Amino acid sequence: MDSGNHTIADLFAQLGLGNTSAEIDQFVAQHRPLSNELRLADAPFWSTGQAQFLREEISEDADWAEVVDQLNALLRA
Repeated sequence: MDSGNHTIADLFAQLGLGNTSAEIDQFVAQHRPLSNELRLADAPFWSTGQAQFLREEISEDADWAEVVDQLNALLRA
């Protein structure tokens, strides 16, 4: 079982994305700002599997929920 101490880099790796600081910064810059009307998991740039993971983690308030919320905030800034 995961301990819940995940970082943004861990989340990007979990999603199958590049997880260096530069890669994360580039991803955020490319996809920001995300419309406030659009739920994070419904953004068009996620694969079906990525979107499902994000939805499940938020709806279940699971181990990854806090860092998913951080990503959500980064994309809306």
